[in-house]
Amino acid sequence: MLIVLITLGMLLSCADRTRPAPVVSLSGKTASPPVNKATIKSKQYKVKSGETLYSIAWRSGKDVRTIASLNQLSAPYRIYPGQILLLTGKGSKTLASAKASSKINVKTRQPVQKNVKKVVANQKTQAYGEKSGGKFTNVKVPSLTQKVKSWMWPVNGKIISRFSSSAKGNKGIDIAGNKGKPIKAAADGLVVYAGNALRGYGNLIIIKHNDDYLSAYAHNESLLVKEQQRVKAGKVIAKMGNSGTDRTMLHFEIRFRGKSVNPTRYLPKI
Repeated sequence: MLIVLITLGMLLSCADRTRPAPVVSLSGKTASPPVNKATIKSKQYKVKSGETLYSIAWRSGKDVRTIASLNQLSAPYRIYPGQILLLTGKGSKTLASAKASSKINVKTRQPVQKNVKKVVANQKTQAYGEKSGGKFTNVKVPSLTQKVKSWMWPVNGKIISRFSSSAKGNKGIDIAGNKGKPIKAAADGLVVYAGNALRGYGNLIIIKHNDDYLSAYAHNESLLVKEQQRVKAGKVIAKMGNSGTDRTMLHFEIRFRGKSVNPTRYLPKI
C-alpha cells in the first residue's frame, strides 16, 4: 500500500511540472493578453448601429475621404445600420443594403484654395451622419485647412509601450499614470468622436486637427468633451483610466490621412 501511495505521489508531481507556469508581469500581477483593437481588414464592411464614417475609417486605417469617394457619399455622409460600404477598390455607382436602394447624388468636389485666411468658423463644411432613434442625424464637420502649428504631450508619464509599424504592432504609444490624471488635447481641433463603441479602445476621443491629421485618446475613465466641440491645445478633454484594458494608462495615436504614424516624431523632445 505504501509503495502504491509513493508511486501515485511521484506521478502527480510529474504532472504538475508539465503544466505551464502562469505569465506574471514585473509588477507581480498576472499579465493579460494584448487588447484586440478590432481593426477592419475586409474589402467591404456592413455598418453597425452607432457607427459613423469616422469610426469606420479609424478602424480600417483609411482616410474618411477615401471611403466617401469609393462609395460616392457626398455631404452629408449618411450611413445607416445594414449598409454595405466598400473600403478598397475603384468604387461603384451605388452601394446599399438590402433595406435601401436609393441613389446617392455626387457633387463635384471643390479644390482647396491656397492662402486661406478665413477662420475655421467661416470655412465650408463637410458632414457625416449616423442613425439615432430611427432617424438620420446630420452632423457638420468643418473642412479644416489650417496647419498644425505644434503638438504637445497629452499627459506626462512613462511610456510603457512604443509605436510599431508592424502589422500587429502598437499603432500609438501607451503612457502610464494614475487614475483620474488630466488628459489634454495635443493640438487645436474639433472633436469628431467621443464614446466607447470601438472595441479595445474603451472610452475614446478622436480629434480632427485638419483635413490630414487626427489624434486619438483611449482607455479614459471619463470623457469631458462632446462631439462637435472645438478644443484648444492643452484643454483637458478626459481623465486617465483603464476602460477597455487591464491597467491605468493613456493610449495615444496620431493618424496622417488615415495611416498610423509615430507620435514621438511629432511631440516635443523630453
